[in-house]
Amino acid sequence: MNPENKLPVLDCISDEMRAALNANQDDLPPWPPADDFSAMRQHYLHERRFWNIDAPLMTTREYAIPGAYGELITRLYCPVPESKATLFYLHGGGFILGNLDTHDRIMRLLANYTQCTVIGIDYSLSPEARFPQAIEETVAASRYFHQHADDYQLNMTQVGFAGDSAGAMLALASVLWMRDKHITCGRVAGVLLWYGLYGLQDSPSRRLLGGVWDGLTREDLRMYEDAYLRHADDRESPYYCLFNNDLTRDVPPCFIAGAEFDPLIDDSRLLFQTLQAHRQPCEYKMYPGTLHSFLHCSRVMKTADDALRDGARFFTSQL
Repeated sequence: MNPENKLPVLDCISDEMRAALNANQDDLPPWPPADDFSAMRQHYLHERRFWNIDAPLMTTREYAIPGAYGELITRLYCPVPESKATLFYLHGGGFILGNLDTHDRIMRLLANYTQCTVIGIDYSLSPEARFPQAIEETVAASRYFHQHADDYQLNMTQVGFAGDSAGAMLALASVLWMRDKHITCGRVAGVLLWYGLYGLQDSPSRRLLGGVWDGLTREDLRMYEDAYLRHADDRESPYYCLFNNDLTRDVPPCFIAGAEFDPLIDDSRLLFQTLQAHRQPCEYKMYPGTLHSFLHCSRVMKTADDALRDGARFFTSQL
């Protein structure tokens, strides 16, 4: 597509999204080269510290547990002594960035709004760890806590999975993996998916949107994909292109959130349309004026806080 035909995104976003985009971080260095993953991770961690300030206080516990590929770090957010359910959270970052600290505020707010224990899983990043390792680690962690629920004072009778961006794909892929392989870790009451990618290789939104403001040009998306997947054939795996899986049966209730000016929004729209057409329980909500990753900006964006509250409401309504 001729670049001149792309939508003028920065002229269309909401005032609060623009304020978040222009938030002044004087000590933030320029974005590193695309092949320096270590520098990119440090930059991402540094930038996210600003957005994690003033998160709700609650009891947190961190544990190293046995995973599918060795030790795995997890963090438990415990807003109340007696939780109605346990919600596993997978952070975004294009499979190559992010950790428990970059998404700390999101997990704290989600725990606060659901009044459920949230467990963040620090899955291994790509390209050092490639598909499907992060999925296998997520499944291993959920099984471990299910088997040792009493040791960690967890209510694992009802569970959920949640994530943003790449974490949304990992959340839904892990649920489908467990369904297909008959793995049980408690009743999966709901799946919360904020602006995920679910396997489309092309779409109108991917052509019309994405730029330097969100780091999601078509070249960026291919870079993330190439770092995550082992080889080209993985693009058609039912645990990467989730539309190649069976979405007609036994999909837990899904809350699907889209950002209006996100190049990945067509993934969310199609997921919702597919589940709805096959009478799988789901809800879709599009947040006007927003960009990909807006969930981080709840310090200054009511819309971001609303999106977390909406997901929390959906989850608790399924319990």
